[in-house]
Formats: sequence, structure tokens, C-alpha cells
Amino acid sequence: MNASKTSHSRMRVTEVEEFLKNPPDGFSVEELSSGHRVHSDPEKSLVLIDNFNSCRREIVFLNSVGRKVKMLNLWEYTSMRKSLLSKRMYLLMSACEDNFSVNDKKAANEERVAVLKQFVVSINGNDPFIKWQMEKGLDWSISSVAGESYRVDIDLTEIMENWAVKNSSVITDKLTKVQPVWRDASFTLKYYSDALFDFAHWFGFSKRTFCLRLT
Repeated sequence: MNASKTSHSRMRVTEVEEFLKNPPDGFSVEELSSGHRVHSDPEKSLVLIDNFNSCRREIVFLNSVGRKVKMLNLWEYTSMRKSLLSKRMYLLMSACEDNFSVNDKKAANEERVAVLKQFVVSINGNDPFIKWQMEKGLDWSISSVAGESYRVDIDLTEIMENWAVKNSSVITDKLTKVQPVWRDASFTLKYYSDALFDFAHWFGFSKRTFCLRLT
């Protein structure tokens, strides 16, 4: 099956193999014996992709901040917030075969689950609607923890589920439609305050989640 790219002013979904063969503007790919190194312009894009393997080769995004971003002070938070609200974000997501009941879908986060296909998903943080959601979610997260350390997960699962409905042929060659379970369809911001007794964070009470949508 040929690699496929789906474009949207707010979102682009590209198979990993296609991304490496034909990287988008601002990216270049260096091929090594052990795998690929992907270079990007941090002034234009925010890469949130950890190192991973594809076809037994290691893929490294050299300028990536990773899928879980740690911020240790207000300057780092302000810088990350500015990037989220102005740049195109890039994440790696995996469409996994759903052989489980609804209650067992958390199993999609385990290595034993069969991965149907991996995609590089980009979201335009400068799009007015995406920016509005991101600002609202970040402001709510901060105001709800009263200056303490906190963790916030930005969830894109609904976006990918809606995309999969219209692009099932891209995910698998099977004749029957597949409703995949999405792995890594989120990224995490972790802010650490200098509070001496940060009990809410220690006991997991300062975790927040908000979802991004395209419409």
C-alpha cells in the first residue's frame, strides 16, 4: 500500500515511511546504517517525538523536546506556551488493532498490542481555533492548581478517532473497516514549582487533562 498523507489547515497526518522519504518544509532526513536522524527548524516547528524504531531501525528527531515536557521555572513555561500557540506541533501516534473490550482499551498502551501503522501527526498551533482551545486549557490548568507543581495531558484521541473513520483504508489493507485504538495520542506538560511542601503534586491531585478538537 502506498504511503498516504492527509492534509488539513489544522492537522496533517503522514505515515512515518512517507515522512522520512519526503519530509515537509523545515525538515531534513539523514540516513545512517542504524536508522535515520531527522533535523528540524525549532523556530518554526515544535517536535514532541521520542526516539522510536520503525522497521527495526532507530528514528531520532534531533530537535525534539520529547512527548513529556518538563518545565522548571516560569521562563521555561512561558517559552513552551509561546511555542504551543504559534508553531506547528509534531507528534508520533500509533494505530493499534482493537481486539479488546471497551474496559480493556488501556491495553493499547502496552507493547504487546499489534501496531497497524505509525503516523507523524502535526497540529497547527497558530490556527485561531486550536490556539483558543490551547490557551483556554492551559489557563484552566494553571488556575486550578494555585501555583503548585502540576501535570497536564493534552489529549488528541478524539481528533484521531474522527480522522480514522474517514481514512480506514490508510490504516490497514484489510477489506473490513478497522476501528483502531490510538497509542500516544497525547502529550504532557510537567511544571515543577519550588514550593517546599507540594502535597497536591506528591499525592497526584494536581493532574489535569484537556482535549483538542478540530471543529
